[in-house]
Amino acid sequence: MKQKEILLNTMGINGSHIIDEMGDEHIGTSFETPLREDAFEMDDDLKIELIEKHFREIMHVLGLDLSDDSLKGTPRRVAKMYIKEIFSGLDPKNKPDAKLFENKYKYNEMLVEKDITFFSNCEHHFVPIYGKAHVAYISNGNVIGLSKINRIVQYYAKRPQVQERLTMQIGNDLKEALGTDDVAVIIDAHHMCVSTRGVQDVNSSTVTSFYSGKFEKDENSRAELMKYISL
Repeated sequence: MKQKEILLNTMGINGSHIIDEMGDEHIGTSFETPLREDAFEMDDDLKIELIEKHFREIMHVLGLDLSDDSLKGTPRRVAKMYIKEIFSGLDPKNKPDAKLFENKYKYNEMLVEKDITFFSNCEHHFVPIYGKAHVAYISNGNVIGLSKINRIVQYYAKRPQVQERLTMQIGNDLKEALGTDDVAVIIDAHHMCVSTRGVQDVNSSTVTSFYSGKFEKDENSRAELMKYISL
């Protein structure tokens, strides 16, 4: 039985309060994005149709007038945005093809792609997370196109996330794609679940990191990375 179901069954009418507190405490449940086994049995068009229907009901419950010209198309727009844009990273068919190239330049130093802008969404409140990702690797004979690094970051960002998981998913995917352990990922992000609700702190940001291979074992490699990021 899932953790949430256990809590609800154990706590009874207080279960929803406990789940709220878990969300505020920024708890993540797994390294993999939690997905049902049948997550992709339904095609995108049907998903859009169903989300449109349910979001229309949410707007109705909120008391909004769906006959208004400004609002009547909103349920459809939200449904398409969820499937085609901000949550498109849930679907494996959208994963970028990380084609490798031979390192003909024999460049054996650190490569850093910094200040990669990304937008994600907090899985606890479905409000935006946005910030910068810095990615570094040391080639073991192959290199990856620079834009593919950005696309891998965007792919994992475009799903309901917690920042810790996002950081690890990017790092592990790059390790697998590049065939090297020498990978580092640093993310500095703002969470609108912190700035626009709850504590409403608009100034704080959250930093997470992933270090593997030389970046994990060698302090000089980490120091060099931080020097490049701060330039």
